[in-house]
Amino acid sequence: MATVLRPTRGWVAIDLAELFRFRDLLLEFANRDVKLRYRQTLLGIVWVVLQPLCGAGLLYFAFSVVAGLEPPQGAPFFLFTFAGLLVWNLFSATLSKASGSMVGNSYLVSKVYFPRLILPLSGTIATLIDFSVSFGLLVMLMAIYAVAPGIAIVTLPLWIALALCLALGLGLIAAALTVEYRDVQHMLPVVVPFLLYASPVAYDVAQIAPSYRNAFYLLNPLASILAGFRWSILGTPLPPPIFILWSVAVAAVVFVFGAAAFRRTERKFADVI
Repeated sequence: MATVLRPTRGWVAIDLAELFRFRDLLLEFANRDVKLRYRQTLLGIVWVVLQPLCGAGLLYFAFSVVAGLEPPQGAPFFLFTFAGLLVWNLFSATLSKASGSMVGNSYLVSKVYFPRLILPLSGTIATLIDFSVSFGLLVMLMAIYAVAPGIAIVTLPLWIALALCLALGLGLIAAALTVEYRDVQHMLPVVVPFLLYASPVAYDVAQIAPSYRNAFYLLNPLASILAGFRWSILGTPLPPPIFILWSVAVAAVVFVFGAAAFRRTERKFADVI
């Protein structure tokens, strides 16, 4: 019996059953991503630890030593910065991998059928593996600084999920656009570094002028997610609930819209790419 594959039409929901059937391929792609990233490197996966350490050190030097910002309330400055950088790296890496997943695997997309959503999802899994290793280092740093989390630690998965939803939603939109408009893949490396400094990774929102704080939270939903993550493990102040709800709503809407847009356009990927 022959199997006929027909392109989807209109706005089609994600087929979770189909994704489950291809789960082995999903894990294989994720495993491939991890192996390829550290192939032919002397330090291998040690780079997962060195990169955030060096990045946090540079941000600490720029914002604390050079700019002279005061340590945020409730946490040592370096620990505060390192925690924020972990979330930022999770966000930016997920966005980057998802956005380039179609073009980067064009040889597969144009020849073999499988759920296209597997490609950005496999990159997300690989990014989560890196995040888990770096988070282990964060736990060690907390022990060195004698900082113990409180009951708020139970909310930790929420902030991670919100960062992933926001990044993956944006990444799916970018992936769909990149197939037809390669300008997007050249634009993201310019925009993402700018967002690093526009997000409170190495500074506290409380250090922004009060008249601008509300607008800052509204324009950058990642700000509340970063603050929530640090609150859950370091006990630093949490933003007003209204801005947390705003970030939750934005992350949910962006993810749903991104998934819908990806599904809406994926039937053309093999022809256009």
